[in-house]
Amino acid sequence: MLFFPYAKYKSMSIPRFSIIKEHIESQIAGGHWPPGTRVPSENQLGQTFNVSRMTARRALHELFQDGLVTRTQGLGTFVADAKPTSSMLEIRNIADEITERGHEYHCEVYSVDVCKPNRELARTFQIEYKSELFHSVLVHHESGVPVQYEDRYVNPLFAPDYLEQDFTLLTPNAYLMRSAPLTEADHLVEAVCVNQEIARHLKIKVLDPCLKLTRKTWYKQGIVSLAYLIHPGDRYSLGNHLIFKTQIQ
Repeated sequence: MLFFPYAKYKSMSIPRFSIIKEHIESQIAGGHWPPGTRVPSENQLGQTFNVSRMTARRALHELFQDGLVTRTQGLGTFVADAKPTSSMLEIRNIADEITERGHEYHCEVYSVDVCKPNRELARTFQIEYKSELFHSVLVHHESGVPVQYEDRYVNPLFAPDYLEQDFTLLTPNAYLMRSAPLTEADHLVEAVCVNQEIARHLKIKVLDPCLKLTRKTWYKQGIVSLAYLIHPGDRYSLGNHLIFKTQIQ
């Protein structure tokens, strides 16, 4: 018995995995499956479209390669977040920005360690829930004034020596650009107020407005880093931070 999603194609010479792809793409494009929605499993798709599990697997694999879904072992397949806002984004090292302005740069490192991801982080990095991530918390200073609180998670697969770095001498950004050169980046910019701990590190008041950049970076097919970068609103300008180019270099 053919189920409806496949039956309408039965007179067409279209590969069955392509039919599954088209169906899932239409659900995503139509807003029926928003980012984070769990996609039916290979077995479920096989039963629905009357195809083998291998055929369903091929459809999901191609959707993954197209960036429409993420696949996490032990958790399943999920609709991916929107494509990065620009794959042509050059992310500059904050240490270079500060020294180019003729000011003194230094960094305070508060923690660099290993952590267990929660389910949201596991899904973001497409890793198993019981896997490990590297985690660091730093504060970057310009001429003695804190200008950026950096809370960063890193995939050990792409940066195996992360914990061994001296981030007072080399920023995480500079290290990661050497270890896994950026191919795509996604930025979310928000106006926020911070908790007491972050306010203390930035030497501001809890209710002082801040600029928060949530940055994900990719290297080829994998997410390398997820960083939360918080700047006091009166100490940082975004204007010189992003440079758009006509092609990836």
